[in-house]
Amino acid sequence: MDHRDDRYDLLYELYDEFDTQTLRQYRTFIDVFPAIDSRVALDHWQEVNDELTDATEEIRAAFEAGDVLAEIGARASREEAFTALDLHGKHGRAVSVLVLDVDETLRSAGGTDNEIPRETLSILTDLHESGMPIVVPTGQTLENVKGLLIQGLGSELFHSGRLSVVYEAGTGAFTPGHGPNTKRLLYEDLGEAIRDVFYRLRSRVLSDAPERVRRECHLQGNEFNVTLKPNFETGSEAAREVIDAALVYQIDLLGRAVADSESVAVDADMADIDATDVDTADVDATDAAAWARAFYADADPEIERVLDDEGMLPDREREAIPDDLADVFERIDVAYYEGDAAEIASYELNKVVGVEAAFDVLGLDDPFALVLGDSKSDLRVMEWVAAEDKGISGAPEHASIDVLDHVIRTDELVFDRGDAASALRIVDALNRLARLD
Repeated sequence: MDHRDDRYDLLYELYDEFDTQTLRQYRTFIDVFPAIDSRVALDHWQEVNDELTDATEEIRAAFEAGDVLAEIGARASREEAFTALDLHGKHGRAVSVLVLDVDETLRSAGGTDNEIPRETLSILTDLHESGMPIVVPTGQTLENVKGLLIQGLGSELFHSGRLSVVYEAGTGAFTPGHGPNTKRLLYEDLGEAIRDVFYRLRSRVLSDAPERVRRECHLQGNEFNVTLKPNFETGSEAAREVIDAALVYQIDLLGRAVADSESVAVDADMADIDATDVDTADVDATDAAAWARAFYADADPEIERVLDDEGMLPDREREAIPDDLADVFERIDVAYYEGDAAEIASYELNKVVGVEAAFDVLGLDDPFALVLGDSKSDLRVMEWVAAEDKGISGAPEHASIDVLDHVIRTDELVFDRGDAASALRIVDALNRLARLD
């Protein structure tokens, strides 16, 4: 019988012979008990803590590896513990860093009232205190996510030197406590031509916008990406309508910004121009806007649908796009989030680039990560760690189809909406089982 089989036998004995369900209830109560200035409440907390101590001592006395098994039984369900053992058997490594998306992963508008649950925060704190660095790659601005994390995890943990925020999906990496490397502006590494296009976009995105977009959208406070958000409830009909209009406008503006850039040459005779498209004296830029619509419609079926619904789908083939334009468009991402946002970003700035920068600042030479996320930008990180054998990936059940497909094909770590704590408990159990090697 190999050592791996020994651990399976230990887990079977643990969960068959001991009341681990009650043990976990004790542990959860102790971990998430709110601070209440009440003698009755504190007395109850002490009673539960005494019960927890007695139950864990019984397990410790029953096994040679009792300390490890008592902690696993107190934190992980039977299914979570065996999942942890399967993952360790597959990868043969403990997790050394957490890479965690926030929106619709750690918290969910539909499952946690858009707050990170106390149980999730509690186990995150425990893992961090055990020496686990945390990297938070997010599409949010730095200030937004700083406030959320400080409120949830506390200022001491946030400024511990072992937490890094990759913000705006890779625009920068913020790692408090690392001197000149605390804030790395990754967009400064882009070529001058791309930076010039983005500066033009940012300076014109609201001033040049149609009245409806200017009145019903606002510019998210990004450092580099250009993101228009609706002045309506996310997902509402009004938000969907104005974001669709904003997407079309931004694509056209991008084409014009590329054409206006001194780094890009555009030939005015390269294609016919429909008179209905002409709304500027700069014919070259107007034609570039139509080519931009053709390029991004071909790249993304959702964008193609919006352009078609808005009557702005050009009758042009991507293959005919002039090379000067295509070379720039291929480096710039246009993202559409129905009823939520229309965004222009750089393909060269993504969560993978940001996470790599965070690992570098944190001094992680050979990281093995748990990556949790729900969107296409998170999928890039998942695919990267899978290709490089740098980690395992998990996702909530409501994640995008592509993300779920990847997770199911690799590590099958899918959790319920708002229950990222389950994946974290699995990692905690995995790392404890690794100590039995």
